[in-house]
This record gives sequence, structure tokens and C-alpha cells, in this order.
Amino acid sequence: MTLAPATGTDRTALDGTIVSAEAWLSDLEVETVRTDAVQSFVKQETIFVRIRTAGGVEGLGYSYTIGTGGGAVLSLLRTGLLDVLVGMDAHRPEAVWRALFSSTRATTVGAITSLALAAIDTAVWDARCKAAGLPLWVAAGGARPSIPLYDTEGGWLHFSTDELVAQAVESKARGMHGVKIKVGKPRGHEDYERLAAVRDAVGPGMDIMVDANQSMTAAEAIRRAALFEKLDIFWFEEPLPAEDVAGHRRLAEATSLPVAVGESIYSVGQFREYLQAKAASIVQVDVARVGGITPWLKVAHLAEAFNVAVAPHFLMELHVSLCCAIPNALYLEHIPQLRAVTCSEMTISEGAGVAPTTPGLGIEWDLDAIDDLRVS
Repeated sequence: MTLAPATGTDRTALDGTIVSAEAWLSDLEVETVRTDAVQSFVKQETIFVRIRTAGGVEGLGYSYTIGTGGGAVLSLLRTGLLDVLVGMDAHRPEAVWRALFSSTRATTVGAITSLALAAIDTAVWDARCKAAGLPLWVAAGGARPSIPLYDTEGGWLHFSTDELVAQAVESKARGMHGVKIKVGKPRGHEDYERLAAVRDAVGPGMDIMVDANQSMTAAEAIRRAALFEKLDIFWFEEPLPAEDVAGHRRLAEATSLPVAVGESIYSVGQFREYLQAKAASIVQVDVARVGGITPWLKVAHLAEAFNVAVAPHFLMELHVSLCCAIPNALYLEHIPQLRAVTCSEMTISEGAGVAPTTPGLGIEWDLDAIDDLRVS
């Protein structure tokens, strides 16, 4: 069973008053073993929110964790946010988001609140776009119909050098424009040797990104950046803890490598601090972690004002539409994770993700499969 989008100009869909809202948690197993310098991706706790409007339109939104905290997000939704949501207008996402944010002042800014807001906000945008008969990428800006992909699935830290090389070569053969390799081995030369082998295998025409997952001090990141520069690395991702804006600025001043941050930042204001400090060259805003599509677009346009590109973290099935909505998107990260609960996959053409053309978020959910994975 799938959600059927509204089509045409049915005026009954124009009443966006939200008459019901529900939330639940479904656990998705990871599609492949994923490890980095600080953690493993245990499972995807997927928090769903479904709304229905007086016009008869349903919106299904979601956010996620990588193994812990999903119950806390669900509790916040059920004990407060959904009650505030009912009666509001799904055609006015800014008003909805601000009212919900204001109702949670005691817990903002923080991960749990942002994840809860994101599940609601994506449901609101889904309903709004369906009522209007528009795909998300058009409703949110419509900059272009596709976005280049880079592959992360072949670059996890537990892979041997031979495995990294084989999977990078395969990604190149599939038309991917880049690959991301996890770094953070005990010594810099270990990271360098792994990266050098991949560079030799794919040649100079493929981008190689590296991701340290907040595992380094500024001093160590500067040391390793000096090594990585020799390999023409495309960006150095999350080298330091996300709260260390000053450290990221030190690194950005010391290296020619673009510094990428954002997946662990939970508010528009925190992105502003990074951009004003010239501590981020690439913004990796995550729609779930920043609180939804509404703040995601603010971050993207803020980055544009600073002449900085956007390459969002994870959630490719949703981010493909948002990347295509804005003019300053650089790359989409290829990590499939929804195949167990969807009826179709993101379209890929010549190494680029293609924005869905169906009204709404463009994700064809399999509701029976989602129900089978409910844990609460």
C-alpha cells in the first residue's frame, strides 16, 4: 500500500487545516555495515509523522537516529507537539514550524527537539506539495532537475585498502562523480596510504572526499590536512567536534582543502556562526537534524549569501529534491537506506540523482512494510 498523491486542481484539497496527526517509530536495519572513527551505524530508528487535512490530503514525514534516542523523539511528539499541530494550516509551513518551535523553548536548541520538528515539518511539506500538485523540488525553488552523486558506501573505516580500491573503481564505473573515504586511523600515514591507493586507482578525474567524524583535535587535523593535500582531496569533512568553531577556523586558515561541516549542527544560528567565522567551505546541512525542510532552506540560502556550496548529509531520497530546489547545491551523498520501506528507488542517470516529479516529497512509501517494522 502506498500513499496516493493529490493530482490536478481538486479544490477540496485547498483546506489545509490539520485534523489529525499521529507519530510512531519503525526500526530499519542498516543496508551494510557502517563504521567510522568514533561509532558504528547500529540501526536507523525512523520516526514517522502522518497528518491529514480537512481537504483530505495526507502528508507523511520522517526523521531518524542511527541507533539511540528515537524513543525520546517519539515521546516529545506524542506528549506535546502533535496536540499543538492539530488545527494549524499545512499550507503555511513557516507558521507551523514557528509555533511548534516556540512551544518547545525549554528544550531548544537540541537534537531531540530538532528531530521531532523535522518529522512534523516534512509531513507538512508533503501535504502542502500534494495539495498544490507540485513536487517538492519545484515548490521549494526548482533550480535544476538533477544533482551529481558521490558514493559513501564503499569508504567505511573497517574496509581494507584493497576493498576501498575495488569499491571506488566500481563507483567510478557506475558513473559516480566522487567517493568518500573515512579517515581517523591511529596514525596519519595509515590514512594517507589508503587514500593514495584509491587515488592511484581512480585517477585525477574523480573527486575523493575524506570524513573524520569529529575525531581529531585542531592540531592533528592540520597535520593530516597537510598530508591529504598531496592527493588533491576534494573536502575534509567533520575533522573536529561540531561545537569547535574556532578550531575549524584554524584549520580552514591552515589548509587549501575545503572544510565541510554541518551534519551535527542543529540550528540555523549555528550555521551562521560557522559562515561568519569563515570556518566552513562546504555546508552539509541535514534536514532531519536541523529541524526540517523549512530551516534547511534557510541554511541553504544563507550559505548562498556567503558564496558557499551545499552538500547535505545522508537522506538521499529526500535531499535529492532539496538539492534540486536550490542554486548552490554541489553534491548529493549516495547512501541507500529506505529500500526496505519504499516501493521504488531514487532515479539515477549518468551519475546524478534525478528529482522526483510526483507531488509531495517524492518518496513512494510501502506502508505495510513500515507497519511491519513498528516498535512503538
